[in-house]
This record gives sequence, C-alpha cells and structure tokens, in this order.
Amino acid sequence: MTGSNQTVISEFLLLGLPIKSEQKNLFYALFLAMYLTTILGNLLIIVLIHLDSHLHTPMYLFLSNLSFSDLCFSSVTMPKLLQNMQSQVPSIPYAGCLAQVYFFLFFGDLESFLLVAMAYDRYVAICFPLHYTTIMSPRLCLSLVALSWVLTTLNAMLHTVLMARLCFCADNVIPHFFCDMSALLKLSCSDTQVNEWVLFIAVGLILVIPFLLIIMSYARIVLSILKVPSARGIRKAFSTCGSHLSVVSLFYGTVIGLYLCPSADNSTVKEMVMAMMYTVVTPMLNPFIYSLRNRDMKGALRKLFFKRKTIFSV
Repeated sequence: MTGSNQTVISEFLLLGLPIKSEQKNLFYALFLAMYLTTILGNLLIIVLIHLDSHLHTPMYLFLSNLSFSDLCFSSVTMPKLLQNMQSQVPSIPYAGCLAQVYFFLFFGDLESFLLVAMAYDRYVAICFPLHYTTIMSPRLCLSLVALSWVLTTLNAMLHTVLMARLCFCADNVIPHFFCDMSALLKLSCSDTQVNEWVLFIAVGLILVIPFLLIIMSYARIVLSILKVPSARGIRKAFSTCGSHLSVVSLFYGTVIGLYLCPSADNSTVKEMVMAMMYTVVTPMLNPFIYSLRNRDMKGALRKLFFKRKTIFSV
C-alpha cells in the first residue's frame, strides 16, 4: 500500500469495558475508589520504608521500588479509563497511545524484574542466613534495581519504536480500555512480522525466564527447609516468603493466563477482565498483602500512628 492512499490516523477510539449505560456511574465510582486505594496504599508503603530506619534493608529497597512501579503501572491506564467513562467520545491521541504503550511495558516489565530480585533476596535470607549481609550488600542491591530499570527502559523503547514505524489506515477502534499492543498490531495495515517476533522473544525473556527463576528460588528454599524440618523453620519460611508468594501468584497468574494460555474463543471481554486484574486489582492488593502479612510493616505503621497521636496530644 502506497503512501498516497493511506489515511493518517491522528487518534484511536477506545471501546472500553462493556458496561451498560445505567451502570456506568456505579462502575466509575468503583474504579475511582480502587485507583485512589492503589495510590494511597503504595504511597504509604514508600513513606513507611523511607521513615523507618529498621526497614532500610534489601527486601524493603526492592519493595519500595515495587510499590512505586505498582503506583505508576496503575496510573498508566486508570486515569484515561476514568476520563473516557465520562466522555461521549472515548478517544486517545496517536502520540498518547504510543506513550501509553511505552509506560505500560516499562512498569509492567519492571515489576517482573523486581519480583525476581525479591525472590533471590528471600532465597539468600533462608538458605544462607549467616552470609546474608555479605551477599546482599548495598552495592549488589542497588545494581539489581538499576539493572531492572535499564533493561525495562530498553525493552519498552524497542517496542515503542517498532510500533511507531507501523501505518494505521481506516480502522482506528481499539476493543480495549487501553492501547494494548496486540490490539494495535491487529489494526495496523503494515507488515507486523518483526513486531510479533520481537514481542514473542520479549515475552520469553521478561515473563517466562523471570517466572522460572522465581520457581527455582522457591524450590531451593523448600529443599533447604526439608533438610532440617521443624515447625519453627516452616513458620519462619512462610512468614518470610508468604507476602512475596502471594504477589507473585497474583501478577504471574493473570499475565500467564492472558498471554501464554489464551482462551480458544479469544474472548475480548475475558482479555479485558484479566487485564483489569493485573493492571488495577494486583497493584491495589499488594500494599494490603505486605502490610497485613508482614510484622515489620505493621510495626512501622503502628509507630507512625503513635508518633502522630503523641504530636496531636501535646
């Protein structure tokens, strides 16, 4: 197709979630409450870790970055979803769509790498407790965080540049609530073979390999516990790893179910519901998981409220 008979697309229309008009206000209030909970919950985690010196450890360095990633990941899609629910024309500019693709990939991939770093931290803490401070040195921890940021930046930039080279002709309707890459590739009237191959390789490198590394870390943890089985050791392992395992299950369960095990009928509604799970629900639940199942976080929260109570009582 030559450039003379192509229509330049300046914006896309996001169909959004299939919600009946009489239920829109209810769902708008629900999604707004979920988004505000996500923002406040993750901000609270970051503030607690910053204020409490007892939480200045490798695990909480990774957790503060994970909370920041969750906060931003949800912010990539939710504000636009909320805006479009109140709009007569739920559109997004072409440049805004590319920006959404970039930041969606960036913060989604960042979460995957941070979960691997946290799994390695738990592995060292349980399997090599006497050498923990030596192995998990500040230099190594900062290097792992920096490497996660660099790799996700490069991957997100690569996909965004490849997407920007594609041409979009007459059809500009995206059957989703955000600019999903697979939906954009279907709309393009250019050859998308390169994009599809790069996406396939990236899924293997950024989703499958990190997930396998996490599984390996926990397999080694289980073997280490079984060597010296004791009720105290098992309780310690669950208290140390329970929160992280819950987050891993939430994140990878929905992502793998959506991208690696798609349904036979290729239901768009199912895809949107599962995307809502890992873009909205998981970032919202993570602060509750880490605060309710973690003694250190609950202690830091109590100290923060106790200080505020003391200040107001003076």
